[in-house]
Amino acid sequence: MHKLPEPLQVLVDQIARLPGLGPKSALRCALALLKWPEAETRRLGKGIHDLRDDLHLCAVCGSLAASDPCSICADPVRARDILCLVTDWDSLLTLEEGNFYTGQYLILGGLLAPLDNMHPEALELDRLRSRLRNGEIREIVLALGATVEADSTATYIRNLIAREFPGLKVSRLAQGIPLGAEVRFMDRETLRQSLKYRQEL
Repeated sequence: MHKLPEPLQVLVDQIARLPGLGPKSALRCALALLKWPEAETRRLGKGIHDLRDDLHLCAVCGSLAASDPCSICADPVRARDILCLVTDWDSLLTLEEGNFYTGQYLILGGLLAPLDNMHPEALELDRLRSRLRNGEIREIVLALGATVEADSTATYIRNLIAREFPGLKVSRLAQGIPLGAEVRFMDRETLRQSLKYRQEL
């Protein structure tokens, strides 16, 4: 195969590191970018360059945002007494797209998985404790999915709350979510039903 010019090869190698893109798809992307008007490619490059500077982690919930606190945490209309725990930002976005949850969020940053070195210290449990200490939260909703790791994480958090914050209601999404599925891949209706008929633990 003919060797690509070095600048093109460097770009292809970088694009190929993105999820779902192999070398052939990366080459197609790079060649498509070469056909774009120069202003468009420069705007894309600037957007990528500025991404880390312009995005922040919300100090309250841990989500990605253009401001700190994020628009959800700063929204005075949202309920302050219910806190939904999700594993990642994708799950938060999926729940938000449904427009049926109006409380607060906290991103845990993963699930307990000792074989993958995901121990309790790797989760945002200090942030959770801080949110619970202010006394506003009356219910925790665990929206962690229906995997083995999600179940063990839910059990760990339920025990932590029972020990450190007794009397606080803990619920989880109803088991309409298929076993082995993750929140971020659920359709809106399944999520709406699961949230509506959540179960107390």
